[in-house]
Amino acid sequence: MDELAQILSVLRARYPDALCALQYRKDYELMIAVRLSAQCTDKRVNEIAPALFARFPTLECFAEATPEEVEPYIRSCGFFRQKARDIVAACQALRDRFGGRVPDSMDDLLTLPGVGRKTANLLLGDLYGRPAVVCDTHCIRISNRLGLAEGKEPEKVERQLRAILPPEESSAFCHRIVLFGRDVCTARRPRCAECPLRPFCREFRGQQTKGTSE
Repeated sequence: MDELAQILSVLRARYPDALCALQYRKDYELMIAVRLSAQCTDKRVNEIAPALFARFPTLECFAEATPEEVEPYIRSCGFFRQKARDIVAACQALRDRFGGRVPDSMDDLLTLPGVGRKTANLLLGDLYGRPAVVCDTHCIRISNRLGLAEGKEPEKVERQLRAILPPEESSAFCHRIVLFGRDVCTARRPRCAECPLRPFCREFRGQQTKGTSE
């Protein structure tokens, strides 16, 4: 078994349920939740979402709202004015151009206000089961540490991961790597001593080699 297969196996065993942490019931609710999660935690989004979706219970309600009406419900998520504008405009686009459904193609998704490649990939993977690589900060950081990718540019890392990940594993891999990044391989103080991926970690091996040479 090669290193990538072993990495995937370890993550699969540790996080058998590779699910998005954001809570939603309808496709457009996931789109909105992902937009709210920018520069905000999933936990916080899940805390404010019930009141938001109760006030605006349908796509039409969001599409007919003004950003000012949405703002009070999302204020604690940060950048709330821009997010409110994007949410209303994106819901109008879903209603007017896509029959009230989140589209199932990358090109169409990228036409929606507030939707970039990271969001589009997550929607394609979670809503439609498409092969998707969601390159958030956790994915980029850990992929670099493991030597699966190089660089910090999301699109570059996405291309590198798509080239090596089995398509059927890619979306789940990204969800698992987020959980792993929160639990173990944190940005500032990674818990290397308890890391099950330590044997495959290029950064850890480099530290060990440096320590030995000194």
